[in-house]
Amino acid sequence: MQAAEQTVQHLDPITTKAFLEKLPKHIREALLARAAEIDYPVEAVLESAIASSLDPDALSFVDCKPFSD
Repeated sequence: MQAAEQTVQHLDPITTKAFLEKLPKHIREALLARAAEIDYPVEAVLESAIASSLDPDALSFVDCKPFSD
């Protein structure tokens, strides 16, 4: 029996831009600032924010950001 193929989907830049434009300015600016602060694409930061609001045990960027010495 063959295992079902799993599809991983992420937000694309066009969808992310449209989503960010609909958010209140202070939330949009906070997401963009966080993305710049941790040097991650805003798409990933937005996905992480959504995931953490739906599941408090979801992986966050605090968990996976490598430490710099």
